[in-house]
Amino acid sequence: MNILVINCGSSSLKFQVIDTDTQKAIAKGLCERIGIDGAITYENLRNKTGKIKENTRIDDHKKAISLVLAALTDSKTGVIRSLSEIGAVGHRIVHGGENFTKSVLIDNDVINAIREVSELAPLHNPANLTGIEACRAMMPNTPMVAVFDTAFHQTMPPKAYMYAIPLNYYKDYKIRRYGFHGTSHKFVSTEVAKYLGKTPEELKTIVCHLGNGASVSAVQYGKCIDTSMGLTPLEGLIMGTRCGDLDPAVVDYIMGKTNMSAYEIDQMMNKDSGVYALSGNLSSDFRDLWKAREEGNKNAELALDAWAYRVAKYIGAYVAAMNGVDVICFTAGVGENDTKSRALIYQYLGYLGIEIDEEKNAKTRGEIAEISKPESKVKVFVFPTNEELAIAQETLALVQCPVKYKHTKKKAE
Repeated sequence: MNILVINCGSSSLKFQVIDTDTQKAIAKGLCERIGIDGAITYENLRNKTGKIKENTRIDDHKKAISLVLAALTDSKTGVIRSLSEIGAVGHRIVHGGENFTKSVLIDNDVINAIREVSELAPLHNPANLTGIEACRAMMPNTPMVAVFDTAFHQTMPPKAYMYAIPLNYYKDYKIRRYGFHGTSHKFVSTEVAKYLGKTPEELKTIVCHLGNGASVSAVQYGKCIDTSMGLTPLEGLIMGTRCGDLDPAVVDYIMGKTNMSAYEIDQMMNKDSGVYALSGNLSSDFRDLWKAREEGNKNAELALDAWAYRVAKYIGAYVAAMNGVDVICFTAGVGENDTKSRALIYQYLGYLGIEIDEEKNAKTRGEIAEISKPESKVKVFVFPTNEELAIAQETLALVQCPVKYKHTKKKAE
């Protein structure tokens, strides 16, 4: 089956068509600068036609969807003859709140439930919904599935997801920890178990999804019991431009000193912080930071050291939460490709009996590899994520065995 995977951001739309028989993408592309001037980039991977980029006005996500479908069915460069060759559409949805503990077939009730929690992800959920509605209008008979970034983390117990603030804020406004990157964390923890000839239910796994946005999860016997991101993707690790964990009093203190607004503070913590800030606004790109560090830049050194220290602390915390660990996986852009940054992290993990094959780590980029030695008490892997394939797999499973969405209420214990 060919499955179209749609990932709508606030001003962009990524897409892939995945052949589930081969589990490989046969086309992919990107609509960017939606609402401004716009451009679509498209690549037919089956015929290897190369990237085709067209600058064009893209007023909204509905227009973007129409451009995507036109590109896929183009008589010269398209990968399918008609939309009937698309068996299903999988939509990445950023926030499912407490309504969704797993992926679901999309119907009107699902759309309304996603809309209910849109205030938790105001930049993304409305765009996700626009993508869904546009696809439904143009492909009314094609089944569609919503795959949620937050769903995998809904197995966290209340002791992990509740904030220690008055309970009415949870009861009235659903303020709690949700976690993100769930599709990636589920994919990697499931696939590494298969790679080892085991089931996820046999392992205690820590997944380090390390990119510009980053998070760590504790997956105990196939279920997430804790993760580093919270109500929003701002909590947890030091990231490219996000501050991660911060004493809340810092916000009030800075506002008092600078007269910054709540909006300005939020922008600062999300877009002007992280390794970018610690490096003296040098860069949020780890390649730039390593180059500067090797040239003697102390701010770049600080940024990388602080970043690695925070990751190592979360790994240690999740070893404690699970009372042990069998496998640690590095994934996403930095985790898969940055050999030096991985080395900064695992220098803290000797107490676990971890022994790293330094030569293998130095050679491993973007491929599955066990970088720990055979005698290591914990296996350490580089394990590339594939969120689009994960969405396609979830979509296929639901199309083959349909399950209707049922609204559930969760209570803090």
